[in-house]
Amino acid sequence: MTTSPIGRRGFLKGALGVGALAATGSLAAACAAPGGGTGAQPSRLAAPSASGSAAKGEITIWNRSGDLFKVFDAAIAKFREAYPNVKVNHQAVDIDAKLANTLISGTDVPDGSFWDDAKIGGQAEHLFDLTDLIAPYKEQTSAYKLSVNTVDGKIYGVPWDLDPGLLWYREDVLEGAGVDPASLATYDDLLAASRTIKEKDPKTRPIHLEKTPFLSQLWLEMLANQQGTSLTDAQGKLRLDSEEYRRIFTWIQTAVKDGLVTHAPYLEQADVNTLDNGQQVFVPWAIWWSFAPQQLLKNTKGKWRAAPLPAWTPGGARSGAMGGSSFIIPAKAKNPELAWLLYEFLCFKEPGYTAVYGPNDVYPGGLSTSIPSYTPAADPAKPLFKPIEALGGQDLWKVAVEAGASIPAAAPIPWWWAQSVDYLGNNMQRLMEGKMSPDQVISESAEKIQKNLIDRS
Repeated sequence: MTTSPIGRRGFLKGALGVGALAATGSLAAACAAPGGGTGAQPSRLAAPSASGSAAKGEITIWNRSGDLFKVFDAAIAKFREAYPNVKVNHQAVDIDAKLANTLISGTDVPDGSFWDDAKIGGQAEHLFDLTDLIAPYKEQTSAYKLSVNTVDGKIYGVPWDLDPGLLWYREDVLEGAGVDPASLATYDDLLAASRTIKEKDPKTRPIHLEKTPFLSQLWLEMLANQQGTSLTDAQGKLRLDSEEYRRIFTWIQTAVKDGLVTHAPYLEQADVNTLDNGQQVFVPWAIWWSFAPQQLLKNTKGKWRAAPLPAWTPGGARSGAMGGSSFIIPAKAKNPELAWLLYEFLCFKEPGYTAVYGPNDVYPGGLSTSIPSYTPAADPAKPLFKPIEALGGQDLWKVAVEAGASIPAAAPIPWWWAQSVDYLGNNMQRLMEGKMSPDQVISESAEKIQKNLIDRS
């Protein structure tokens, strides 16, 4: 069965929507307090008094339309078996256009909704504080997912997926050039391997660099997360001017100067063509790139493989997070306790998380564009999705969950993150075009983000 890209492209659409929300003023109300709140104290949700067949009532749950909606719909059927007296109205909604405004107005809010991690911190005042409910699962949940859902020490999202960065590579090309994938331990090793491949075949420009400003900045944050940093710290202080970011920008500059990059927009036709004709050999990207060999690439299907990302320093983390989504419960929800039971079931309970990630009618091999952030569900020895034929039968599950386990914690994503693409994302493109230096990217971007976004909030 052929399906369209689901959650990962949904994430991209959603994250891009943050800028649109800002233009309508929806985010303006979220600028006065740390984490984007206005100072109101969110309600703390307590554990439901009833469970199983004793839990009764009706909830409205929002999800994005498309294949991911169908996956969750099937998983919710399993929830109904466990909670037969809870009626779930599962609705496909344009969340990016509707949810933030609905939370602010407080009118016709759902009992729960899927939402991008990038948006949760900016709307914390309109959400239930889930700290007490997450507590029993906290020690077994990805530190990264907890950190991006936490504002001022309180957890506002139910952590769902984890999107580990991986190094996608052409196994046949590396073999022909005598490059052992296991030797790609650092980003310097990746440059050296790319030079070797280019010497063997001068038409190659082995490393993918993203031509879309938004996605290039999202990719940058994955590389920064690998090094244990992010655009701001937990207090919202900008930390772009740092050794970690300078290291990334210098590496990009070197790769560009040495003619080792293909500068193309994510999976648009120019990108697909150069992936399929052998020009691109390495794609350091999130797990959701797995969609490409499965459904877009024709000539090279079956020739791509996944490995952990190289480390920035010897012995450093071999992955970082790129994107992700969680579930939220609005503070004005009618039946928040029942919404919690649903999300607890889907994220932390069997057969909930298996129903989400395991084989289903939409994805017969299972959902392979992310992995669970709950570590008992992410057992390398107990795959929830099957080996992928388009990756030559590789066990992507094992590679991804082992990479995911190395992802460092981060800080809450600032509400203005998408707006900063006008500065940082655009300047990254100038760096990739050889028009700016690393120091210029840092100084100019930091100045404008501080002046136009942070100081105005």
